[in-house]
Amino acid sequence: MTHNEVIKDAIPTLAGTIAATIADASTDHFSEDDNQFLKFHGSYQQDDRDLRKTGKKYIMMVRGRIPGGVMSSRQWSVFDDLASRYGNNTLRITTRQSIQFHGIVKDNLRPLVKAINEALLSTLAACGDVNRNVLAPPTPAYTRARERVFADCVRVADALKPQTRAYHSIWIDGEQLDLEDAANKNFVDPLYGKTYLPRKFKVAFVIPPVNDLDVLTNDVGLIAIVENDALAGYNLAVGGGMGRSHGNEATYPRLADVIGFFKPDKLVDVAKAVLTIHRDFGDRTDRKHARLKYVVAERGADWTRAEVEKRAGMKLEPARPYTFTTTGDLYGWHKAVDGTWFLTLFVETGRVKDAEGRRLKTALRQVAGKFPGTEFRLSANQNVLLANIPESDKDSINSLLAAHGVRTENQASVLHAASMACPALPTCGLALAESERMLPALIDRVEQLCAEVGLAGEEIIIRSTGCPNGCARPYMAEIAFVGKAPNKYQIYLGGSETGTRLNRLYKDSVKGDDILNELRPVLSRFVKERTPGERFGDWCHRGFLDAQPSPAV
Repeated sequence: MTHNEVIKDAIPTLAGTIAATIADASTDHFSEDDNQFLKFHGSYQQDDRDLRKTGKKYIMMVRGRIPGGVMSSRQWSVFDDLASRYGNNTLRITTRQSIQFHGIVKDNLRPLVKAINEALLSTLAACGDVNRNVLAPPTPAYTRARERVFADCVRVADALKPQTRAYHSIWIDGEQLDLEDAANKNFVDPLYGKTYLPRKFKVAFVIPPVNDLDVLTNDVGLIAIVENDALAGYNLAVGGGMGRSHGNEATYPRLADVIGFFKPDKLVDVAKAVLTIHRDFGDRTDRKHARLKYVVAERGADWTRAEVEKRAGMKLEPARPYTFTTTGDLYGWHKAVDGTWFLTLFVETGRVKDAEGRRLKTALRQVAGKFPGTEFRLSANQNVLLANIPESDKDSINSLLAAHGVRTENQASVLHAASMACPALPTCGLALAESERMLPALIDRVEQLCAEVGLAGEEIIIRSTGCPNGCARPYMAEIAFVGKAPNKYQIYLGGSETGTRLNRLYKDSVKGDDILNELRPVLSRFVKERTPGERFGDWCHRGFLDAQPSPAV
């Protein structure tokens, strides 16, 4: 067993000595074992890697558990205040419809988490070997069934939540659980068991034809089948995941298999069935090979279907037809199906902050205060939607945003608007190269290149990550940059607009300054060889990549 399995078995409450360390003024950080337990509570211990030459400055990342990415105005205001009071004065929208705080020091960790819980949200299970934040479509423009799908998202999130009382004890009461107490030593979570899952577990709902969550990249993808504007049920997709490791061919990104259809009343049973398959069959000897996707890949879709049916006590029907057309968000103002309005605001790399000429953080805080009926929805593309807005408030909101330099139309170029990046340096301990701090300027340069070769205004989905773990879903992009070493990146090409195809490795190690030189001949060929209306990713997949020699890895 890996060390993580050993410590989960020894302390199944997941309490560690977290509360005792918080109370210990002689240290500014947690032990390595407590760092692993902290993940179950929604936090990662990191350090500011920009400062390592002068000594380690320990800081914490804290992630909210926000089912479907939906927040009230009051909750948004609380998060905004916490970012200013305890963090680095920014809010980071994640690719899983959550918010991360960065730069939290140990002494501020408990006050921050406690305040989140007092706002009726949580950080429990936002990280760790459990089900993470459950995703749901944020956009209310397509069907009234979205409200039912969102309610189902909340239902699944609640059903898959771990039950340990350590979370309340540490963050609400500020008390260290007695690790020698028999009840604590012998605690067994009713769903997860004593050692929880071998690795993380991800669930997402989506409503075709919009695949704005990249649903096939999840352990469980729930594809809503809507008939006559009502939810008929879900197609079940199992075994997706993005993470891989450099130099380890046993690890790879994978798209989920769609294995059948079921009615909504069996939703929780099906979700628990898939989760317990991961619990019982996942690899606990190698954390790099511990995701559910490897179980499904190695045992097969038929075996997986039969196991789900046995555990859920039902038979899956054949999957029903569906089509995806896009993975993008609807920017700007749009009318919702209930007659209210919503506004989607572009957030560059998900970082809500005040910058010169665009004070987005302050503007959103003022919207939350002056228009308390507004619902804040986080998108899996790292943007924010303001929803439930009456038409009478549109002009006032436009004026407020404009006063802070926030545009509601023509918010970003097509390449920026279709981009995503993980945080990477300086906070993430796994980062091998820059990502968030690198990508906007690189896209500016790619735009100039596109204009040179005759592709000005052409949408190409571009994503970057600082390491191969895939937090920004790079392996789905038309062009992706994956950190290999400081200022060196793998280049992947050939993903699809619909989120239904993995891209492929084109170049294994390219210096940041050489990326444009690598892309120039490819984009030039695309202009000459594409069919009318053909996207770049589709052209790469259709033949260009097949004609290239395999990269030397």
